Amino acid sequence: MAQITTPSIRLDNGIEVPQLGFGVSHVLPEQTRELAEVALAAGYRHFDLTTSFDDEAAVGAALASSGLPREAYFVTARLCDSELDRDSTLAALEASLERLGLDHLDLYLLDRSTLTDGRLFDAWRAFAEILREEASRAIGVSNFRIEDLVLLEAETKTHPAVNQIELHPWHQQADLRAWHAAHGILTAAWSPLAQGAVLEEPAIVEIAGAHGRTPAQTILRWHAQLGNAAIPRAVSPAQIREHIESFDFDLSEEEMTTIASLDRGREIGARPARFAS
Repeated sequence: MAQITTPSIRLDNGIEVPQLGFGVSHVLPEQTRELAEVALAAGYRHFDLTTSFDDEAAVGAALASSGLPREAYFVTARLCDSELDRDSTLAALEASLERLGLDHLDLYLLDRSTLTDGRLFDAWRAFAEILREEASRAIGVSNFRIEDLVLLEAETKTHPAVNQIELHPWHQQADLRAWHAAHGILTAAWSPLAQGAVLEEPAIVEIAGAHGRTPAQTILRWHAQLGNAAIPRAVSPAQIREHIESFDFDLSEEEMTTIASLDRGREIGARPARFAS
């Protein structure tokens, strides 16, 4: 299998984020290492981990066996909901690093989809400490709305480099993406294919056919041309290869507009709730 090089996006602090990530969400634990090794062979260099201990250990083992130098790959991990105070946050990071067999992350996400209290701000201050100590090269959040981002910066005087959100043709979040762009925050898409729900959308099928591509490749190309990072799920070697082969063609302005018209505000995942100060 020939290896493909994916483009990267530069964060405000100069760090390069590979635009396509390999997401291990919903991958069976016993398959995670094998699929991560397939992804590495295909050219993936961005690995986005769930809060599962098994995922971290399996991906860490795949990275260790790859022979690649540490600077050749980008690892994103996240803090789970129950670990929000400062000490728990720092301890959770150290545990993740140990399972991964790494001395630092490239991106650490504060992932919050439910109501919380002021502990969230304590956790984010710990994230800033993690960044200063270079235990992670960048810090970000997931599932934050504009008002949440405004409140976070007002309370802590810092802002995330990345906000990872549900984003796909049926739920495009244009206002939030525009706010990110205006404030130097990278938009990263989880569920970029809406868990497969948009793959039979007639307009996307038609555009894909015009390029001799699959609907999944067409949607991932749409994300790329919007400037998003995308973290699609891949549960087989065939899907891994399909997804990474989405960078060698271009959608026209008219095709981009057609996909933009598909926005229904329809969420596939859980709706994030506002947090309280």
